[in-house]
Amino acid sequence: MDGFSVRRFVYGLAALLVLLAVGTVVFRVLVDLSYLDAAYRTLTTVSLTGVPADPGGPGTTVFTAFLVLAGVALFAYVAGAIVELIARGVVGDAYGHRRRRRAIEGLREHTIICGYGRVGRRVAAELRETGMPYVVVDVNPDALEAARADDSFVILGDGTEDADLVRAGIERARGLVASADSDEINLFITLSAKELRPDLFVVARAADDAGARKLKLAGADRVVQPYSSAGVQMANLIAKPQVAAFLDVVSMAGGADIQLEEIEIPASCEAAGNSIKQLRVRDQTGAIIVALRKRDGTFDTTPAPDAMLEAGDVLIGVGTREELRLLEELFAPEELVAG
Repeated sequence: MDGFSVRRFVYGLAALLVLLAVGTVVFRVLVDLSYLDAAYRTLTTVSLTGVPADPGGPGTTVFTAFLVLAGVALFAYVAGAIVELIARGVVGDAYGHRRRRRAIEGLREHTIICGYGRVGRRVAAELRETGMPYVVVDVNPDALEAARADDSFVILGDGTEDADLVRAGIERARGLVASADSDEINLFITLSAKELRPDLFVVARAADDAGARKLKLAGADRVVQPYSSAGVQMANLIAKPQVAAFLDVVSMAGGADIQLEEIEIPASCEAAGNSIKQLRVRDQTGAIIVALRKRDGTFDTTPAPDAMLEAGDVLIGVGTREELRLLEELFAPEELVAG
């Protein structure tokens, strides 16, 4: 929607108000009326609802005729602008914009995707499959149109600008993906995000090793190199095809019978402090804990049945959607279970 129709309406309305003000002052001087009466006479004259048969003197007659002609022209101009605004959908677009803005303001634990190119669109598709909310920030009209076609929340803006990140709800976000086509832009996006939210989890895209190194220095928690990752995946398909096929199956967000999921054990979880064996995880949920990230950042890639599960640990489980749901419930906070 271009801005011409809005400007046309505003200009016409402003001219109409000026005409009413001038008419009020002139009628007060020529006819010796109070300001209220002069304003009323001006309004009825301009709107053609009460033009006096004898305006009162040549000067008043000429001025009344001027008001009638100017009023007809301005009313027609403003009416045409209103019709154009409605015909072009400005009113509906404004309402829709406010509704989308309120929806974004209500998001919690969402992901901000800065850059809706090939990588950003793939990230969005995976998030949609898992039901995780996200907001797209981009300035490219084609990218924004594609995001809207995907029924995404959209912010017209630049991920390097603090104001645009705030509009995207960075203070309430779970994470941010810097997926622009330029390493330099992703670097500035990372710096801006970390300045606003030092604790925010940021995943950035890099084209090469030099860009990846700088993004890590800027504070990116994870850096993904699509070309390098694609090369590794292709090599694995040749060297270890069944392993690669299994990883493809379990890493897909939707459509697979078996999936991987990470679950953090909260401090309020009553299951914390027990071993995998004591909790009978496999018997209760059907899922398998295949890895365990301890609070100190170390990984236990083959946790034994006697491995202790402590608050703050992150476990990696594999199973069906239903089994993973039961696994999440097993480690849900005690107050949520009671609720």
